[in-house]
Amino acid sequence: MTTTKKNTPSAGSRVALHTKRKLLITLIAAATASMAHAQSDPEQKNKPAGDAGQGVQPQTTQQQADSVLPTVTVTGAGAATDSYRKKSASVGSFGEASLLDTPASISVITRSQLDDQQSRLLSDVVRNDATVGDNYAPVGYYENFSIRGFPLDLASSYQINGMSIAGEQNVALENKESVEILKGLAGLQSGMTPPGGLVNYVTKRPADVRSVTLETDSRGSRYLATDIGTLFGEQKQFGLRINAAHESLHSYVNDADGERNFASLAADWVISPQARLQFDAEYQHREQRSAPGYQLLGGTVVPSNVSPEKLLGAQPWAKPVTINSVNLNLRLDLDLTPDWHAYVAASRSRVVIDDNSAFPYGCGYGVTCGAGGTPARYFSANGDFDIYDYRFPDDTRRNDQLQAVLQGRVDTGSIRHDLTLGASTFRRTVSQSDGVNDYVGSDNIYNPNPIVYAPSPLTPDASTLRLDSRQKALFAVDRISLTPKWQLIAGARQVWVNERALDGTGVVTRTTDKSLLLPQVALVYKPQADLSLYTSYSKGLTMGGQAPFWAENGYAFLAPTVSHQVEAGVKYDWRDELSFSAVLFQMTKPYEYPKPDANGFTYTQQGTETHRGIELSAAGQASKQLRLTASLALIQARAEDTGTAAYDGHQAINVPRLRAAFYAAYAVPQVTGLTLLGGWQYSGSKVATREGNVDVPAYNLFDAGLRYKTSLSGHPTVIRLSVDNLFDKRYWKDVGEYFGDSYLHLGAPRTARLSVQYDF
Repeated sequence: MTTTKKNTPSAGSRVALHTKRKLLITLIAAATASMAHAQSDPEQKNKPAGDAGQGVQPQTTQQQADSVLPTVTVTGAGAATDSYRKKSASVGSFGEASLLDTPASISVITRSQLDDQQSRLLSDVVRNDATVGDNYAPVGYYENFSIRGFPLDLASSYQINGMSIAGEQNVALENKESVEILKGLAGLQSGMTPPGGLVNYVTKRPADVRSVTLETDSRGSRYLATDIGTLFGEQKQFGLRINAAHESLHSYVNDADGERNFASLAADWVISPQARLQFDAEYQHREQRSAPGYQLLGGTVVPSNVSPEKLLGAQPWAKPVTINSVNLNLRLDLDLTPDWHAYVAASRSRVVIDDNSAFPYGCGYGVTCGAGGTPARYFSANGDFDIYDYRFPDDTRRNDQLQAVLQGRVDTGSIRHDLTLGASTFRRTVSQSDGVNDYVGSDNIYNPNPIVYAPSPLTPDASTLRLDSRQKALFAVDRISLTPKWQLIAGARQVWVNERALDGTGVVTRTTDKSLLLPQVALVYKPQADLSLYTSYSKGLTMGGQAPFWAENGYAFLAPTVSHQVEAGVKYDWRDELSFSAVLFQMTKPYEYPKPDANGFTYTQQGTETHRGIELSAAGQASKQLRLTASLALIQARAEDTGTAAYDGHQAINVPRLRAAFYAAYAVPQVTGLTLLGGWQYSGSKVATREGNVDVPAYNLFDAGLRYKTSLSGHPTVIRLSVDNLFDKRYWKDVGEYFGDSYLHLGAPRTARLSVQYDF
């Protein structure tokens, strides 16, 4: 949605959003004291008030002389810097916008909550939102998720500072200020995307900070991170911030250890009061042996008596999966007039994956595979499975984007228009080899001593361009203030898509040329300043899925599909401390699946998949001592008219009907600096087959911890202790599909972590 000028940071602001409130209180108090002493101290009368080294514009001598203020007692929420609540987000608009005024369902996980939960992966973050679930997120591999039951697209569903990144990476969190989750169609924001939504990472901006963090866990992992920043220049117009981390990963899965190195740079330059330049660069090297998932036994039975610590199909010649990623962002903001603002942003995201695994899959070569009619793509009924030497080196994904946006205000009589006009161009390329995917032997899930086989003698060929996808777009949004209480938001994005798929010899095997107008309209009613009600309609475009290799049309890409969404919600800010929201939604898209026929299966689009649901959430300060986040999602996800009666009318794969999440921090009044932490997650049972005849049980998870703020040698120090899965619950976290095949992944056992953060 459109961001009005009042939501754009002022030209000189160098303050991170989460410290603004505290800084404002300090400045008011400082200015009051300065003016109170001005008459008795002539020199003080000519000093600037409260610059604080943060780029805040000082008062002029004349302003001070003209100001006569009485004594003021300033009070405020001292815990503002620790808040689990954020009042604005950029993911639902083309700039920072108030969540209360944004007609979309958005959750924001703040830096404070990331720290308290000692988050390292996106899976640690999204557990705070009940609408988000794992969708093929194995240990040691890049993760993917679903929102409102729809899997996200690794090509287009992940962003940094509003610009697309390649999703085939585990994005580092050390340099992130918050993580924003937009739930629902996001065609207006980013064009061709799946209906689930978007995840946007917001980076930290330069500030005067010096911090080091040390951490370990109950398995002996080691972690070191530094956060160093400075503001410099005569007017503090320059800023730099460096984040770096090294992590030695001791996985709960046997023989699946690894390591990670990360470094990032954020640079800001206030060129003038009207122009600001921001640059972000980050690099991460991650290597870890991946832990593959299980499959249904005989295609109908969930494996039992299996441990999350077992590395299935382990072979001594398998190597860690190595992922090297680089993400670059550059943005120039210009204040053209008091009412008009523009920015130009460019980004590049490049990920190179070397996958060298011993991969368990199906039982096509096993003598027990056909027993009981077991399909070859599942483990056999007694637990036999095949092992493949799976090597795909130099698998390269690259996203490039350029976007220009103009925002401003126009008044037509008594009606105000807040306009956003923009253009965007996006390109994604994928370079791959044909790799090696060769059967080497078979084993059983209950075998305590894995059978060792020789690797395949085959060698991967060279990596070549396999996909070149280009997207151009023009977009416009008008937020029309009809009255002080009523707003109409109307927008559209015209998308032009051109895509080529190629084989290993460079021959084009598929072309897609498509253009589509993606509209979005919403009505917002604000009966009072802290309450808003909205309803909205939007349309989205999603690339068609790719057929699994075992289908009659194996590896074929289907045509793009159109999705529709209707949503209604209410948002309320209680005492400007605790935010509540309630949302109803309905989303529809064409159903894609491997359709059984006389020859086997053909991957097709037929029928309609409809997801309906209710979302409830709260975030913020519930009392002086208690801050919390809570969410609940009820989702009905069904397919109809698919042409295969067994797939119609029941809950979709991997989508629980009910999911809930809660996390809280309670400051113990009797012990200064001590805060008790705790969380609860609930997931209802999840269907594991398209027929809906197999599911995995519901589960409850409980987390506990504490945070203690103290001082060492006069420097602030924070000690954090957390225990995830406190009661060591065994559960299936994920029963999603990946390239047409279904996998089951066990959740992590009980894990304790201890960290010390020292500011110097």
